[in-house]
Amino acid sequence: MIPQRVSLITLGAYELPKLRRFYRSLGWEELPVSSDAYAVFRTAGVLLSLYPAAELARDAGIQLPEQPGAYRPVTLAVNVDRREEVDAALQAVRQAGAEVLREPCDAVWGGRIAYFADPERNVWEIAWNPTAVFDERGGMISF
Repeated sequence: MIPQRVSLITLGAYELPKLRRFYRSLGWEELPVSSDAYAVFRTAGVLLSLYPAAELARDAGIQLPEQPGAYRPVTLAVNVDRREEVDAALQAVRQAGAEVLREPCDAVWGGRIAYFADPERNVWEIAWNPTAVFDERGGMISF
């Protein structure tokens, strides 16, 4: 079973420092992990992260279009509570008919990830982050 929650929305940034400055100019609060290489902002429901577009596409196992405006690289993430839940959740979405883009693997930042596409090719990440903090409703509030 996969938890019924969206934990993180990641925007693939072509010019991350510029996009980061934009969200900061809106007065949005950043998490301490933010930098010009990766940035995370708190919102009322999920965390919004900015990640280099080419790295996001490579991470998900998809081809990045040559035209920056043709596709906006966005992933939706479901964060699970335990490392082994990544594998179980991917199996559940596979059985539901999802296209597996990347099998579960350990991430360089210490967690575990997998990627899949739903029937209309929306890209989802299943992730376990050992430092994730959730609120009482299961919303991720920090990591």
